[in-house]
Amino acid sequence: MAVTDPIADYLTRLRNAGMANHRVVEIPASKLKKQLTEILYDQGYILKYKFADDEGHQGTIKIALKYLKDTGKHVIRDMQRISKPGLRKYAGANEIPRVINGLGTVVVSTSKGLMSGKDAERQRLGGELICYVY
Repeated sequence: MAVTDPIADYLTRLRNAGMANHRVVEIPASKLKKQLTEILYDQGYILKYKFADDEGHQGTIKIALKYLKDTGKHVIRDMQRISKPGLRKYAGANEIPRVINGLGTVVVSTSKGLMSGKDAERQRLGGELICYVY
């Protein structure tokens, strides 16, 4: 089965694994997904990750999910795809939205690669809005 939107598939797999209280989720890899995983790790949404390269294929990404110690709930409350294959959404450096008044993260695809909205604002870069995470 061919996936038409691999980023939406990535977000859905993470969301579903979190709701089912899985410790680890395995996702087919791509360069974009690897960058997105690194951003989620840097922002504190996942515990750790490992890139497993298969010969001749892109490989897989194994992600250890993070849960709150007191309640046992998944750290990621919600993840939403913003820009979709049928409707791309872009923002300039001054127009990057804030998620829950700065508590969440927006992921932006810029000319210098994928980065969080805060990093894009600091570097005065705009680009395609990939997703919200909070």
